[in-house]
Formats: sequence, structure tokens, C-alpha cells
Amino acid sequence: MGNVYSAQNIASYLIYELNEGHVFVNNMSIQNILASVERKWQQIFGHSAFEENVYAKEEGYTVKEVFEAYEKYGASHIPLPATEFYLKYGTFQLVERTYAIPNFTRDEIELVQQAITQYRYQLLIKAS
Repeated sequence: MGNVYSAQNIASYLIYELNEGHVFVNNMSIQNILASVERKWQQIFGHSAFEENVYAKEEGYTVKEVFEAYEKYGASHIPLPATEFYLKYGTFQLVERTYAIPNFTRDEIELVQQAITQYRYQLLIKAS
């Protein structure tokens, strides 16, 4: 059985992985990969991968919180994951940090990597 994660954390993982491989990633590509992850997650684990609500619209699939976090980039490349504000217990200082990547199980990481590989393949098809 798979775990349930924040879509923001999964998006962070996707951005780090794609940037490490020097692959273009923008807001719409994140939404497409999240849709692929969600479909595979539902098939294999029988439940949603995300804590957030998922919206299926005519123009595509959207996790609203993730879309809004990266909306400022438009169609441009996203170099780093979005940030969140964190108040460490016992301190009075608000810290801004990027969303953490999830601690996936082996099966979960394989599933997410399949979605990333599928995205890279789609980019190659468009380029050729």
C-alpha cells in the first residue's frame, strides 16, 4: 500500500530530478507528470497519491496548490522548487525553505521514475 504525500513535496522531487538531468520543466509539465503519477498510483495502490484535492478540467489536470506555487514562471523553466515558511519550535524566527522531497518507498520511487521517464520520452518525440 502506498503512502499519501503532499503534491508540493512530489513536485519538488520532480523539479530536482528533472533539473539534475538538464530536462526542461515548467508549470504545465509538472501538472502532466503529477497526472501520470496519480493515474499509476490509483492503479497500483488504489488511492490518491496526494493530500490535496485534484481537479480534472477540460484543459487538463490540476493540483491547484502546485499550479499556484509555480504560476509566476508561466511557460518558463523552473530552476528550484517552491518555498514554504516554517516556524521552528522554540524560536521566533520565520524561515523560508524549499518544500522537502518525500521519503518514498522503493515501489513508490519506481512509479514516480516511470512517470519522469515517460515525460522525457514525450519531450524527445516533440523534438524530433
